[in-house]
Amino acid sequence: MKRFVTPENKKWWTLAAVSVGLFMIMLDNTVVNVALPSIRRSLGMSLEGLEWIVAGYALTFAAFMLIGGKLADFFGRRLIFMVGLTVFTGASLACGLAPNGGFLIGARVVQGLGGAMMNPATLSIITATFPPRERGRAIGIWAGVSAMALAIGPLVGGLLTEHVNWNWIFFVNVPFGIAGLFSIPIFIDESRDESAEQRLDLPGLVASAVGLFSLTYAFIEANNYGWSSTRILGAFAVAAVALVVFVLLERHQRAPMLDLSLFKNRTFSGANGSMLFVGLAMFGTFFYVSLYMQNVLGYSPVQAGASFLPTTVLIILIAPRAGALTDKVGSRWLVGGGMTLLAGMLFYYTQLGAHESFWALLPGLLLGGGGMGLTMTPTTAAAMSAVAVDKAGVGSAVLNSARQVGGSLGIAIMGSIVVGSSSYLVGFHDALRVGSLLCLVGAGVAVTAIRKIEHAHAPQPTPAIEAA
Repeated sequence: MKRFVTPENKKWWTLAAVSVGLFMIMLDNTVVNVALPSIRRSLGMSLEGLEWIVAGYALTFAAFMLIGGKLADFFGRRLIFMVGLTVFTGASLACGLAPNGGFLIGARVVQGLGGAMMNPATLSIITATFPPRERGRAIGIWAGVSAMALAIGPLVGGLLTEHVNWNWIFFVNVPFGIAGLFSIPIFIDESRDESAEQRLDLPGLVASAVGLFSLTYAFIEANNYGWSSTRILGAFAVAAVALVVFVLLERHQRAPMLDLSLFKNRTFSGANGSMLFVGLAMFGTFFYVSLYMQNVLGYSPVQAGASFLPTTVLIILIAPRAGALTDKVGSRWLVGGGMTLLAGMLFYYTQLGAHESFWALLPGLLLGGGGMGLTMTPTTAAAMSAVAVDKAGVGSAVLNSARQVGGSLGIAIMGSIVVGSSSYLVGFHDALRVGSLLCLVGAGVAVTAIRKIEHAHAPQPTPAIEAA
């Protein structure tokens, strides 16, 4: 194997290795969506339980992403990537063996923990491996893999659910995880942040996790207990207090989990704000459009999954090219245009009824594929260009947390609208209208805040990033 890995091409082997791990963890964001009706029948779960299967994974992913980035920068990106892969693979096996809904939700939470350790390491490894002049192309491939996994998840889930069993949407991760644990030491060099004293920010971790969980819980369970119930109002109050405490802790900690000074950079703040809305649009669309196809239009799991293929193809074609274009023209208008397309996709679906053909769905699928392909890569490149290389792990973690928080809140907010409506279709339309408006807000944030950051053509190696 080593004869194929030369000094000239090793960085591309590195990109390939982290992309395989990235594909696994992003696939599990959407692979379950088409399988949800089968899981519901098999395990006897409520709609709120189904929301927790998806939101629990996304929420843990978001809550622990920052600490995952810190661990990657401090202990070594390759090491933390491998630890996360081990946790993720074991949790995937547990998901497939789940005897009931509660066990499955718990295993998904552990899966999210493994993904939170892996994901920041993937982007920080790329940032440390590629020089700035090639980083946009590399991040374009990275983002393309991420978006493709999110988009192809429904088809993979449909095929496995209909022709094998829903358990196999999780079992399929196991052989890839084992293969990754053997191949990663060959293709990836170790790197870490050696520039400053580091320590774990456990108070910050607890405060952020409590805040995000309480907020998501309030939205998902509000229709069960009532929006004015003591339980739900208490959950919102706990979320507000915990998130305020988190900000105060991060402002005064000697080595905070989240360096709030990063947000003084206008481009970094704008990119993260945009990614929050991208996550809301993607997660909400795949979750509720999948249910719409099966519960309203009567599609089979395979038919529902295959319907997302136009979106997948466009993402695969556009995302890498958007990365190359970002290197030339910057991210600002690409992100703004992509977010506008996503808003158009969501609004288009509000016009669909209970007896639509695939051809009626197609324009929305094309708008979504174009919007996601055009948005994800430039947003990622803008955020990562705005942080120093030795802070790549934390910068990556913040960006991915923004997407996962947007996703979990998107499912929760849209779910509260759907469940509280007179019918699924009415709630579906109302939820998508809200999502469309939020995407337009995201487009405005991108155009207002993101700016192109110029890099020197021949940068010197950064002393803080060394092979261990």
